[in-house]
Amino acid sequence: MVIATLFISLFVMIVLGFPVAFALAGSALLAIIVYGQVPELVVLHRMVGGIDSFPLLAIPFFVLAGALMNSAGITSRIFDFANAMVGWLRGGLGHVNVSASIMFAGMSGAAVADAGGLGAIEVKAMREKGYDAGFSVGVTAASSTIGPIIPPSLPMIIYGVMAGASIGQLFAAGFIPGLLMAIALMAMVWYYAKKRNYPKDAGFSMTRLTTTFQAAFLSLMTPVIIIIGILFGIFTATEAAIAATAYALFLGTVVYRTLTWKKLVQVSMETIETTSIILMIIAGAAIFSWVLTSQHVTADFTAWMLTVTDSKVAILLLMTLILFVVGCFMETIAAITILTPVLLPIAISLGIDPVHFGVMMVLNLMIGLLTPPVGMVLYVLSRVSNVPFEDCARATIPFLIPLVIVLLLVTFIPELSMWLPTLLYR
Repeated sequence: MVIATLFISLFVMIVLGFPVAFALAGSALLAIIVYGQVPELVVLHRMVGGIDSFPLLAIPFFVLAGALMNSAGITSRIFDFANAMVGWLRGGLGHVNVSASIMFAGMSGAAVADAGGLGAIEVKAMREKGYDAGFSVGVTAASSTIGPIIPPSLPMIIYGVMAGASIGQLFAAGFIPGLLMAIALMAMVWYYAKKRNYPKDAGFSMTRLTTTFQAAFLSLMTPVIIIIGILFGIFTATEAAIAATAYALFLGTVVYRTLTWKKLVQVSMETIETTSIILMIIAGAAIFSWVLTSQHVTADFTAWMLTVTDSKVAILLLMTLILFVVGCFMETIAAITILTPVLLPIAISLGIDPVHFGVMMVLNLMIGLLTPPVGMVLYVLSRVSNVPFEDCARATIPFLIPLVIVLLLVTFIPELSMWLPTLLYR
């Protein structure tokens, strides 16, 4: 009855429009009050304990670094360089879209930041060149999901805290899957370009490539600093976030001089708001997960899954389906904090490395960002492109195909995600 109360009240609160954080904490508090198993004060202790973690300090700094990059005009420099690099291909701006997302992924670590910052530039440029709105929004939405896979990654940090896994190894594990996502999406762009006879947007120019590279060079050093620093043990993920923020401030105020006091205050307020939302969700999910664990739901669910079938392939497909469905209805951070203690024991019992499972989980939930009814990336792109939400969702459906293919490859070929962490850390 406790579990029924927990999930029914959660569902009702979400349907009624409660913020996710309040729905999670509220449903847990209701279950505790109704069945009186522990003092209500435990809720506060568990919520505070859920966010009392040193690695979580990386979140506000990575959020701030990404926001500074957007406000300082760094995203436009990255877009110009990507355009010079691959814009000469047929359907060039589609390839530019994906390439720019790879570069920006090493700075923001969040799909919504990619869609809201770089995505606005990409959609505008593609529509001005005559690409239809559906294709422009679809490829922009799909490419934005690369951000949380290629390091740094905010969802990876949260998963690492929940699973007790090395964040450095998680960052390394996401690198190859992120590149595979980019390759798959560029193949899809090529298919559309050939089918619809999209033109080449510009001829290749070594002079232009050199000029734009020089303009974007210091910006492109941001992910290099982060990745090399973490992988070679120069600093932790949290310290890397601080370094990225300091470097973004340096570029915006000293080098490019595009970051004014007004912009800095605006960026700071946006960072405070975003960080508060994330931490509230983590705190709410912490007490929700604790109720699940205290009622032995995780252990019972693991036992049930293993009695349904002893096939590793079948269980992996079932967990993938669960993650996909949850990703359609729940915000990524809440899904990670709730499902990690439920699904990770099953993965470990199957001999799946927690780092590998983390990449699977995050990649799966990123696809959920492109599916209604939640689909945060779709909402952001709908706002910045003035395309109705329903049209954004419809245009994105074909681009789910390459992402699902990569997800299955990563799920069933663990070497794709584990080769680099094993090489560097083990």
